[in-house]
Amino acid sequence: MSQFFQIHPETPQARLIKQAAEILAKGGLAVIPTDCAYALACQLEDKQALERVKQLRQLNDKHNFTLLCRDLTEISTYAKVDNTAYRLLKTHTPGAFTFILDGTKEVPRRLMHPKRKTIGIRVPDNAIAQALMEELGQPLMTTSLIMPGEDMPMSDPYEIRQTLEHALDLVIDGGYCGFEATTVVNMTGEDYDVTRQGAGSIPELD
Repeated sequence: MSQFFQIHPETPQARLIKQAAEILAKGGLAVIPTDCAYALACQLEDKQALERVKQLRQLNDKHNFTLLCRDLTEISTYAKVDNTAYRLLKTHTPGAFTFILDGTKEVPRRLMHPKRKTIGIRVPDNAIAQALMEELGQPLMTTSLIMPGEDMPMSDPYEIRQTLEHALDLVIDGGYCGFEATTVVNMTGEDYDVTRQGAGSIPELD
């Protein structure tokens, strides 16, 4: 049976953030709000929780997971960022973007694309997600809450709780997050390109 926390989307209650972080730190699997949609989240190094995510969403080993980071400094720990990439990231973070970058040795191999050694990274413009990462002192491993056979992510915290309460340890109700996906920007080559147009817009790449 999962815990259910109602956390204010703009001024998250410190007590609930601390309790949520403790659940994640003990190997918990949670649904958290982001600036685009609700997402499945667990600790970066938690192999068992990652396997639970794969089972829940019926994912194979080629699925690209996303690292939720607090800021640009944290991004540079887990991804290779040159000056050109840094300028683009600085302009568009935090925001509704997932940036595909070459991963560093700090990224667990199971989270990277097995052939290309790339990782999806984003900095969410969401106070709850940011507060959780701050409390944990590290990024979160995340993936969209799109169930097998569905095209759109689940967006109602009460429906999420009712449907998945036995598969999760925590559901955070952070209000309406929408259900539009992030814009995905591939930054692994010399020319950057938008591989999926979502909620975010980058005029420089149009």
